[in-house]
Amino acid sequence: MLLNSLKATNFAGQLVLPDHPEFEQMRRVWNGLIDRKPLAIVQAKNLDDIMKVIEFTQRYALPLAVRGGGHSLPGLSTCDGGVVLDLSQLNQINIDPVAQLISVESGALLGSVDAAGAPHGLIVPAGVVSHTGVAGLTLGGGMGWLSRRFGLTIDSLLAVDIITANGDLICTSQTNEPELFWGVRGGGGNFGVVTKFHFRMHELGSVTTGSWEYELAHSRGALLRLADIARTAPREFTTTFNFTRKNLSITAFHSGLPEDGLKTVPPIGNLAGAGVGKFDRTVFTTHQSRSDEHACWGRRYYAKGGYLAELSGEVIDCMLAAVKSTPSPDSEIYVIQLGGAISDISDDATAYTGRAAQYYWIVQPIWDDPKFDVECLAWGRQIAAQMTALSMDGNYVNEQADVGGELALKAYGAEKFRRLQRLKARFDPSNLFRLNQNIQPSA
Repeated sequence: MLLNSLKATNFAGQLVLPDHPEFEQMRRVWNGLIDRKPLAIVQAKNLDDIMKVIEFTQRYALPLAVRGGGHSLPGLSTCDGGVVLDLSQLNQINIDPVAQLISVESGALLGSVDAAGAPHGLIVPAGVVSHTGVAGLTLGGGMGWLSRRFGLTIDSLLAVDIITANGDLICTSQTNEPELFWGVRGGGGNFGVVTKFHFRMHELGSVTTGSWEYELAHSRGALLRLADIARTAPREFTTTFNFTRKNLSITAFHSGLPEDGLKTVPPIGNLAGAGVGKFDRTVFTTHQSRSDEHACWGRRYYAKGGYLAELSGEVIDCMLAAVKSTPSPDSEIYVIQLGGAISDISDDATAYTGRAAQYYWIVQPIWDDPKFDVECLAWGRQIAAQMTALSMDGNYVNEQADVGGELALKAYGAEKFRRLQRLKARFDPSNLFRLNQNIQPSA
């Protein structure tokens, strides 16, 4: 009956059922650990298709998974026995380079936004893997190489077009439904299906980067020196580093005036003796895709993260001890420098929580063979618990592979969580949009 009813729905886009030759391929998501079988996939072609899927899933009380880029760590862009609303065909991008504005449909990927702005020297600050979906990244906050200079992705967001649970299409902004606009900037997909994002863009300038590897024996000294440099670094400069069982790898990034990049980047190669690596000017789109293969589709991923007020010796020691027991060669602890423009905005201004943090860490086991699932998941959870004990309150919902419990409450804090619950009760009282870091509507 359900399938017959779904078949009778006049979708403009493609309806993909389990007997479709491409169903097995289309139901896959980025994280190879996730293996779910939906009742159907609807590859929406227009807004009417989205509204029809919302109405159908509500009528039959079915799970609804909204899929932009398919990168959700816990696999929230798919489901068992429900409908996947696939937005990948809604990927149009329109740019006004003179006004420095860009509108992006919710099925677009970060690399497409980078490519659209590149001929004009313009960017939207976003993530660090170019095949990530714009929608999921933005709705959680969005941090990356340019965050210290220009803020989070949501800080460049001017408005979003969103279809709510009752089928209304709302363009929410600071002046229209501002409370909803507050909630979608960090509150994830809890309030509806965002169909389009409207961003302001920024002039990028020249990009200088460098990457160096240090032996683990020298890593403590290198990171303490890095922390000293980071405290007074200009906003145009940021660093990331990651520990594996083999070494410490540090990447420095500068955008703006080329002469400034040549002053700030090279010293990161001499933090504790000479690191192995190099620096050079590069093209931003090339740099943005540097991690694409490492974070490729189909591998098995688990991740948990948290905010750090500083990069202390205690934190470094915890990470250094942890990587000696990594369960796979690519398992890592990744850290990105924050602060700068992110901290200019009040923590109450958006649902995103954590603007005072100076760093964000991610414990991330990565593996390929299912026989290592138990070992890798156990290591990830154990080390994340140790790091959490050294971390600030609040969290970034995009980098959590676990769901449920008090995760959302702890991520946002009690006051923001109650505010989000009231917003949820207004726009999604039946919790249709629950496949996310879910916020239960208040009574």
